[in-house]
Amino acid sequence: MDVKQIEKQVIMQTYARNDLVLQKGKGTRVWDDQGNEYLDFVAGIAVCNLGHAHDIVTEAICRQAGTLLHTSNLYYTEPQVRLAQLLTQHSFADKAFFCNSGAEANEAAIKLARKYASEKYGPLKNRIISTEMSFHGRTMATLTATGQAKVKKGYDPLLEGFVRVPFNDLNAAREAMDETVCGFLVEPIQGEGGVIVPDPDYLRNLRELCDERGVLLMFDEVQTGMGRTGTLFAYQGFGVEPHIMSLAKALANGLPMGAIVAVEEVAESFGVGSHATTFGGGPLVSAAAVAVMEVLTSEGFLEGAAEMGEFLAEGLREVARSSPIIRQVRGTGMIWALDLDREAKPFVAKAQSRGVLINCVQDKTLRFTPPLIVTREEIERLIQVLQEILV
Repeated sequence: MDVKQIEKQVIMQTYARNDLVLQKGKGTRVWDDQGNEYLDFVAGIAVCNLGHAHDIVTEAICRQAGTLLHTSNLYYTEPQVRLAQLLTQHSFADKAFFCNSGAEANEAAIKLARKYASEKYGPLKNRIISTEMSFHGRTMATLTATGQAKVKKGYDPLLEGFVRVPFNDLNAAREAMDETVCGFLVEPIQGEGGVIVPDPDYLRNLRELCDERGVLLMFDEVQTGMGRTGTLFAYQGFGVEPHIMSLAKALANGLPMGAIVAVEEVAESFGVGSHATTFGGGPLVSAAAVAVMEVLTSEGFLEGAAEMGEFLAEGLREVARSSPIIRQVRGTGMIWALDLDREAKPFVAKAQSRGVLINCVQDKTLRFTPPLIVTREEIERLIQVLQEILV
């Protein structure tokens, strides 16, 4: 089967795919249809945090697939309740709502913020602030909230009730936060924006400002959650709690799943019939996510991943010291970027030809989001390849 040729005939051409047909994966490695092996520093765009075909996750999926796949949310299921229990036990939140993707999670967060504000303050407090260079999804509401013009082109008219301010700029947030604003949606670290890490006190001061103005702080942790930044959730590393947090990507290690979690007072605004989804939190994906949570919260796991993240950072800084085309090294935990003085895409192809998968964002930035189980030796291999190509 000529997969690449048939794909052009039968699939809408919305993706600029790499010239690679992947067939299987295990741990930090994937293999193509020619039997070539690749070290994966993309991890499905920060999705496969436990790597490919993780034994515990695979066992949970197979066990659940043999018992019950779908019931809808008309009935209780144990995997969903257990997952909500784990998420609330290990976070600031009291309640969870499950959906199918990061975009849906952010849609739910926006709806919940508006619903809560309408009930508490009245219908005129309904605007959402987001930040420039953010990425929150491709539905109409999350597209409107996203701070990147390139993903909005051709979709006018966008939705009303959204305003954007510069990221990491508290004064801009203060000026925009009038009595009509109900929520501030922000990524603790901007992933698609180029792995932009804010000043240490930005998020803490933002929470204080939101409390002062009666605004809900919403953290989009679709990319930064589930251990990616060295703590289970990124907010924990910054020492500040939001009112609402959205999750997806690595939540079920590759199965499509999203969620929002929120404090009790806010969560109460989602009463019966106020929001729903047919597939959200189904038994299969919930069982996988329970397994993910149990691995991530097992003794020493996150500490080991954080240690490897520091080793990765040291290696990238070493590459930067010897390469004249690298402008900046950015990141934390297991999400890092090299900002270049030229287009980054050719270097993705060069790395792939040497058996290492990486990706690029914002034209001139290489991003590295390996599985959290990556080893020192595998990081050394990445660094060797980067030293070869970034000259």
